[in-house]
Amino acid sequence: MPAGTTGEDEQATIDAAPRPGRARRVILTLFFAVGLGSIALDVITKTIAVSSLQGREPVELLGGLIYFDLIRNGGAAWGMGSEYTWVLSIVAICVSVGIAAFVWRVKSAPWAVAFGLIFGGALGNIVDRVFRAPAAFHGHVVDFISPFEPGGQAYPVFNLADSSLVIGVCLVVLLELTGRRMDGTRYSKDAGKKAAEPAKETAGE
Repeated sequence: MPAGTTGEDEQATIDAAPRPGRARRVILTLFFAVGLGSIALDVITKTIAVSSLQGREPVELLGGLIYFDLIRNGGAAWGMGSEYTWVLSIVAICVSVGIAAFVWRVKSAPWAVAFGLIFGGALGNIVDRVFRAPAAFHGHVVDFISPFEPGGQAYPVFNLADSSLVIGVCLVVLLELTGRRMDGTRYSKDAGKKAAEPAKETAGE
């Protein structure tokens, strides 16, 4: 044992060090809080939209910047693939399960938030496809946010699940571009060059 070091000091150092199990719980809690929060907010806003906008003219907000206009979407973005609703449902479920399984490897809070948004966005629309009319796994997604013009004339009508999904994907791209890794470390070009220099020197010898 080094001079001046006691067993109590060593134990205090161990207790102060971050514990992998605790860090993992924090990451998983963050992931599921963001994901389930996104789903809950999406379900609540869709329920309000259906009860408030059904059979009504589009509601104009912010001087026409946003319109609340209820649309039932049987397909993917821009209404494409409406005849393959059940396929879209299965794909979305597989993506959500894959993300939930993969997040156990994540050690970065920003990555946990990004995956939580994608997870919540995908599951938010799955709820519609599974439980809404006209049939299970053939349900039409409730869209109600129409920018600039009603009826999706200027931009496709969307919902909060779509927003969560898009924001999550954009965050993933941003994290990649800024060199933030899923293991909590950060990639640096300078560090990469320094790591390559010894290899070059060895090759020159």
